[in-house]
Amino acid sequence: MKYAASHYALRIAIPAYLILWAALARHPSDREAWLLENALVAALFIVLWGVRRLFRFSDLSLLLILSFLALHTLGSHYTYSEVPYDEWWSSLTGHTLNSVFGWERNHFDRLVHFCYGLLLAYPVREFFLRIVEVRGFWAYFLPLDFTLSTSALYELIEWGAAETFGGDLGMHYLGTQGDIWDAHKDMALAGLGALIAILLIAALNRGMKRDAAWEWAHTQKRRNV
Repeated sequence: MKYAASHYALRIAIPAYLILWAALARHPSDREAWLLENALVAALFIVLWGVRRLFRFSDLSLLLILSFLALHTLGSHYTYSEVPYDEWWSSLTGHTLNSVFGWERNHFDRLVHFCYGLLLAYPVREFFLRIVEVRGFWAYFLPLDFTLSTSALYELIEWGAAETFGGDLGMHYLGTQGDIWDAHKDMALAGLGALIAILLIAALNRGMKRDAAWEWAHTQKRRNV
């Protein structure tokens, strides 16, 4: 029953994401920045398609990946530093979200970095359980380590792209908004998101006295034998 429900949700989520992507791809705020932002997404889909016969994510993992990609799609349409969440919040409540928290910058990029860790820690853990066959402490530590290392790699890619393209395109892609500690904060938020996700997974596994991700990985392994 649970598998049928998650599979049904995935069948809705995939076309919903494709519709969202197509709608926001039509007239992005900055086409060149949009192309840069979506290059990594295209690479991700190519990798997932290439390894589909060797490894398949569970429906839950795919739903989490699609949720993260939906946020990224929104950010790439407006450019991350200009997503008008303040205008949306103001239209609902009559006051801006930034004024509530005392923010002075657009924090949508911070949200996405946090969600990178929060939403993708489970799929990454599933991958390590299936391919590397880790158990115990390493099954919880490696997703956190992966999140921090890939976050650092992404910040280096941003830096390289900004240096290469320069001008407004480089600044839009970099998105520091004048914060000299922007890269450090982004990596810290990604790590925090992953840590929260891992702690929740550990608590749920302990409470249920079972590890659903390991059971999925073990099932896939038996099918491929």
